[in-house]
Order: sequence, then structure tokens, then C-alpha cells
Amino acid sequence: MNVEICKKIKQKEGFIASVPVPFPPKGVLSISQKLLNKADEASRLVSKLDGITHILPDIEFFLRMFVTKDATSSAQIEGTKATIVDAIEMDAGVDGKQTDAQDILFYIKALNYGIGRIKQLPLSLRFIKELHAELMTGARATHFSDPGEFRKSQNWIGGTNPSNASFVPPPAGNMQEALSDFESFFRNEESTTPLIHIALVHAQFETIHPFLDGNGRTGRLLITLLLCYQKMLERPVLFLSSYFKKNQKVYYDKLNGYHNDGKVDEWLEFFFDGVMETAKESIAISKKIRKLRDDDMAKILALAKRESESGILVLPKLYANPIVNTKKIMGWTGFTRAGAQGLIDRFVKMGILSLVEEQDTYDRKYIYKEYLSAFTV
Repeated sequence: MNVEICKKIKQKEGFIASVPVPFPPKGVLSISQKLLNKADEASRLVSKLDGITHILPDIEFFLRMFVTKDATSSAQIEGTKATIVDAIEMDAGVDGKQTDAQDILFYIKALNYGIGRIKQLPLSLRFIKELHAELMTGARATHFSDPGEFRKSQNWIGGTNPSNASFVPPPAGNMQEALSDFESFFRNEESTTPLIHIALVHAQFETIHPFLDGNGRTGRLLITLLLCYQKMLERPVLFLSSYFKKNQKVYYDKLNGYHNDGKVDEWLEFFFDGVMETAKESIAISKKIRKLRDDDMAKILALAKRESESGILVLPKLYANPIVNTKKIMGWTGFTRAGAQGLIDRFVKMGILSLVEEQDTYDRKYIYKEYLSAFTV
């Protein structure tokens, strides 16, 4: 069943804009039993993931990689060329040449801000504006994004102007009413089940497209933050950006179907499929890194006492920063350069670290390759 989400209204400039009807429109919460069953299965997998992460050692270090993986995918959807490796290197101070990686680091900064702030503020437009300000202030952008402020002019998606765009959000003059309806639904998380609420929040936010830039990244941040806010997850370990990136054309098609044709069920099904696929993937990653951690810790504990003590100190830090050089190890341990290199050499011999090939620099880089591959396959 299709539900009218927007009315197509011709503007005086000649283009047609999509102006949301009062939200939620009648019928949008009339979910089929088939979709409700899928939502239940997705929720079950999220709960299973949440339980597994409770027994992960050094969870705060592992979280950094889950976040970086999502930040990379979300930035790449918007055209960023940087990879997860570029972001790790820039964040660790090992290599700062890739300016695209700044987009990823700003996303991480905004997510961390949001996790703390959502415990202090109610779900509101104010919260979303603060999140956008953290995401966009100082970030590399293709045009002026007016961080933390809703747009006062027309924007569009696709095409070179509103007349040939694939979607034209509501004009600024119609936007406040749409945002008011959205905020009421945003705050009323008990209006439906958590995953349905989160899915509709994302789709409706992208329909309104209230900022000049950064709408996609802000909307994807809201998904993870709401999963935590609604207590489906204690920690942010489920992120949909990699699923959206892998299915980018379908992602845009389903959002376009939602706001252009009211295909709410198709959007919800795509969203629930994404939650299930991503939860299964995250569960597999969690199991893999737990085994890897146990195996590598066993190798370190087999060393002489002094060597094992330094190894035990460094290994957990590699979970957050799996690309290092001697300077980074020196900072973690207080060792001299020779001592840091000696520790690296031991890790290389044990198969934990490997040298990054084709380097001309004096301070060579080393990578925790098997660990990083768990997040990049």
C-alpha cells in the first residue's frame, strides 16, 4: 500500500517541489504482518549483537573501529575517496596527506558528540542542529553548509538545478511546518516499534533535507544514535552506512520511492533487511576479533616477562589504532626509538604486525593486518 508522503507543488520559478503532507499521514503506521515479522527478526538480531558485545574484551578499543568503518562508508556515499586506512593513518598521526580523510574524522567527532549529548537533551530539532554543527564546522565541504542552521534557500538532489533534479525537497518557506511535524514524531518514540520509528525518522528527515549540505551524513548518524537512545544497543556497534554504500543505488531508489511515490513498505523492508544483514556481519566480526585477540594474547604471554608486559600494554591499543610507527609506540610505552622498534620487531615475528610495503620514509608504518581485514572485507 502506498501512502502520500508529499504533494508535488509547482513553484513560481517553474520547478516542482515536494512538500510533505502532515506527518505521519494516515496509513503510514499500518504495517503488514509480513513486515512486522521482519522487524521482529531484525530486533532479535540486534539484541543478539548487543549481548555478544558485552563479553568482548577491550570493547572501547573495538568500538573505535566499528565507528571508523561506518564513518568511512557514510563519507564515501557522499563522494569522499578516502578509505578506512587513510582515516586511521590521519587520526593516528602516522600520515596526514589524505585530506579526504578529514570528512571521516569529522563524522566520528559528531557521532561521539551525539552519544554524549543525547543523554542530556530530549529528541529535538535543537539536538539535530547541534549534531550537524559538530559534523560540518571546519569540515572540508564543496559549498557553504551553514553548520547547525536550517537552510533558508532551495536545495535539490541530482541534476544541475531544481528543474532537472531527481528530487526537490520542500522550499524553505514550507519547511518549518514539515520540521514541526517531524519533531513531534521524532520525540514520540513510543508511537510504534523502535525499528519502524527509526526507519521512518531517517526517511522523513531525508525527505525534508533541512540543511544546505550534510543531510545524508546527519540522517545516518541519527540511525545509530536512536538505536542507543531506544536502548536497543548499549554501545554503538551496529551501523548501516556500509549496507547503504554497498547497495547505494537501491538506497537512493528506495528513498526516492518513499518521498516521490509513498512506497513506505518498500523502504521499511529495505531498512529491515539492512539491519539484519549488518547485525549478522557485526556478530561475525565480534566473534572473529575475540578469537584473534585471544590467540595474539597467548603469543604475547608466551614471551619473557618484561617483553610480555610491554606487549600486553600495546596490543589493546592496536584495536583502536591498527596502523603504527615507532613514534606511536614510543608515545604509548615511553620507550626509546630502539626499544619501540624492538617491540615492533617482536610483533612482526609473531605475525601480529606486518610492514606496510613500498615506503620511502624513515619512520616506517606497520599494520595489524588480520585485525583490520575483519572490518574491511
